[in-house]
Amino acid sequence: MFERSIPEWLRHPPSAAAYKPGARAFATLSGVEAMIRGSLLSVFPLAMYAALGDAATVSTVYFAVGLTSLCVGLLLPWVNRLIPRRWLYTVGASLYVVGGICGALGGMMVIAALVCCTLATVTCFICLNAYVLDYVAKNDLGKTETLRMFYSALAWSAGPVSGVALMKLWPPAPFLLAAVFALVQIAVFWWLRLGNGKLIQRARGAAPNPVAFLSRFFAQPRLIAGWLFAVLRSCGWWGYIVYLPLYAIESGLNPELGGILVSVTNAFLFITPLMLRWVQRHSVRTAVRTGFFCAAVGFLLAALSPVPALAVACLFAASAFLVLLDVSGGLPFLMAVKPSERTEMAAVYSSFRDVSGVMTPGLGAVILLFAPIQGIFAAVGLGLGAMYLVAGRLHPALGVAPSARVRRAV
Repeated sequence: MFERSIPEWLRHPPSAAAYKPGARAFATLSGVEAMIRGSLLSVFPLAMYAALGDAATVSTVYFAVGLTSLCVGLLLPWVNRLIPRRWLYTVGASLYVVGGICGALGGMMVIAALVCCTLATVTCFICLNAYVLDYVAKNDLGKTETLRMFYSALAWSAGPVSGVALMKLWPPAPFLLAAVFALVQIAVFWWLRLGNGKLIQRARGAAPNPVAFLSRFFAQPRLIAGWLFAVLRSCGWWGYIVYLPLYAIESGLNPELGGILVSVTNAFLFITPLMLRWVQRHSVRTAVRTGFFCAAVGFLLAALSPVPALAVACLFAASAFLVLLDVSGGLPFLMAVKPSERTEMAAVYSSFRDVSGVMTPGLGAVILLFAPIQGIFAAVGLGLGAMYLVAGRLHPALGVAPSARVRRAV
């Protein structure tokens, strides 16, 4: 009698080998990580500006940090053959803890905090994308990406404005909060039992050249185009998240405006399921081109606006289409990855964050030598416009369900 009252899954629990994490597991993990990154999103530019004193120096530091992160990201597939993926992810998440502690110390330690958090992001991003490519079918990638963003919506929406508000009350507060969230992230990761994935095991032979897989990447135009979409989309976010707060400060606007607008923009993540339906009804090509075109127009208008408030409004409008690109812009790359190259190409794909982290502040530092911050908005707008043209070469039916393709053909 007592045995019958015990649930089946407790009496005969699934083995670790039979366990297959789904979209909700990855979305949960992404949501917890978003609590860390969201709470520090608008804090770092303000803390860096307070520590260094001017926008050009901030750009230079971001450039150096991005270059470091890029090198580390390209080496991670090699490191991953020596260190099991579950431990590599744990190390990455632990860097968030170290970064939070460094940021709480204040002063020039904010630079160390930025380095730690940037390396944590690239490590966790590569590992998580490798898990997704291992366990999620190609046709379900759009649903998984959308669910991840939806689960992260609250953190991305409340985090930036909350982080700035906490910083105003007590500067170490947002960094300590991020460190606590990082401990939660580690606990959730181990609770989900993601293991080492399907392909990553301890190496039995000599590890390959850590950059040898780049030749396979450059031999596939679809992967190159998908990677460029991710890079320029990330440059758009750099222009909005980092340079909008600096522009507000130097234009005499409310210093907290950047954090407030970023929070409002991230609230668009709550409607990403509707955006996904729109993408599925039309195509990935239509969504990507629409996102790049409208975002480019917004940045270019902000660059030309003589009124700071109007420039900020144009950037805010552009950010809504950057969210659309978050839904659709990564799909061309993920749909083109071969199963045998999941880990290596996950590392290549993740490099978009670091390349944009090198390119945007590096170019920004040069532009600020002879132009105001609006010059950076112009450069970002031109880059987004170029991607609109490249997206015209995508297949018209990319991302359209087979049944919908049949209906269109009829």
